[in-house]
Amino acid sequence: MSSLPPDPDDATTPSGALPPSGGYPPAGGGYPPAGGYPPAATGYPPGPGGAPVGEKSFVATWLFAWFLGYFGVDRFYLGKVGTGLLKLVTFGGCGLWWLIDLILVLAGAQRDKEGRRLAGYDQHKKVAWIVTGVLVLIGGVTGAITGVAAGGSTSGSSSSEVVVDDPDDGVTSASPDAEPSTEPSSAPAAEPTSEDAASEPAQGADVQAWADDQYGTFDAVSKKGTGDDVVVLPKGATAGLVTATHRGTANFALAVLDSDNQSTGELLVNVVGSYTGTTAYGLQALGDGVRLQIKADGAWSLKIKPLSAAPMLPKKGEGDVVALYGGDAGNAAVTNKGESNFVVQQYTGDLFDLGLLVNEIGSYKGKVPVKAGPSVFTIQSDGKWTILVG
Repeated sequence: MSSLPPDPDDATTPSGALPPSGGYPPAGGGYPPAGGYPPAATGYPPGPGGAPVGEKSFVATWLFAWFLGYFGVDRFYLGKVGTGLLKLVTFGGCGLWWLIDLILVLAGAQRDKEGRRLAGYDQHKKVAWIVTGVLVLIGGVTGAITGVAAGGSTSGSSSSEVVVDDPDDGVTSASPDAEPSTEPSSAPAAEPTSEDAASEPAQGADVQAWADDQYGTFDAVSKKGTGDDVVVLPKGATAGLVTATHRGTANFALAVLDSDNQSTGELLVNVVGSYTGTTAYGLQALGDGVRLQIKADGAWSLKIKPLSAAPMLPKKGEGDVVALYGGDAGNAAVTNKGESNFVVQQYTGDLFDLGLLVNEIGSYKGKVPVKAGPSVFTIQSDGKWTILVG
């Protein structure tokens, strides 16, 4: 048995004695072996400042944070399921959390679940900053132009008409105290009303044709089942309507998957208990939807139709609705009477057009700018709502 090397701290070791050849000194003293000690293995190459770099992509995280941050997809991707769920139910912290996470990603401060840096940050950060800046600038300019155009088209009517709320149905109407002097202008107003009613079928046909060209079409499909399941989406279209019902007491969720059974970032429904509503897939996806994953504890039914089957945007409704819009740009007076997330989005089919008009929790009342059609509206609500475009 070989003898242990002498301990330089041991009083029995002669002062100044060197460790024998090939021996290693104890921790905290002595001399390192020839060539030094090998660095500790981390499994990942170190990044700037010594921080390890993980496998999660910076580009993917940036895109998730920008386009789907309201649903917490960026945090789910990084493995942070807990905060991802919290971000989902608060809809991106009402927008504030979405902005903070986007800045963290762009600044290189975002980490994965294990605290590792995002792969590819140094190579792609400049492009990400430039693209983000351009998108923000384009969005700001477009919103300003739309707002000015909409305000100019409605300024004449807003100054002469007082609007009040009907507590019974939530629909706004003209005040009965209008001055008699407005009678001459009210008579011609009845003419466009009849013309508009006559042109609605033609307008609807135009928007339906646009929806088929933009998103594709297919034969409607109906499915029924109980409990968890996976349903194949129809071929021939990039987007479609999903009208769903659920009769249960636990979580009911509909998630879109691609050909590799990876999430496309679209969570169509995520509620607890019974549900009835219509949502759409493919409008904001990061991949082609192939399957629909169903999480349920009770009986459910699905009707999957092309987007052209959606109705024209109604003035009022209840719950989740998808509708087509073919009108002009203008201001929309929006109300909601609910307790959960209330989200209104308008999709024109333009690249990078998120079209987020309203994102609130609970009851809401306000005016938002609406772009000219053709377009698709999606409304998420747990109560009654109104959308009056003027």
